[in-house]
Amino acid sequence: MTMQKNDAALRWGLWSHIIWYVLANVGQIFTWVYATPEKFFWPLWSIVGWGIGLGFHIWAVRRTLRAHAALSAS
Repeated sequence: MTMQKNDAALRWGLWSHIIWYVLANVGQIFTWVYATPEKFFWPLWSIVGWGIGLGFHIWAVRRTLRAHAALSAS
């Protein structure tokens, strides 16, 4: 796989992760609003937990893309 295809796959994977994160958490928030609004805001746990994982994914992709850019520049 060429570096350009690899970079595109990394970006696509990251955007896919972001889109699913937003959709899943919005769905959980709607479920909470309609089912148990008087209870504790339970979607918080997936928002924070998955958000930490998403943050690491963003960090890893950015680091890899910078390394690829440095290799192609030299």
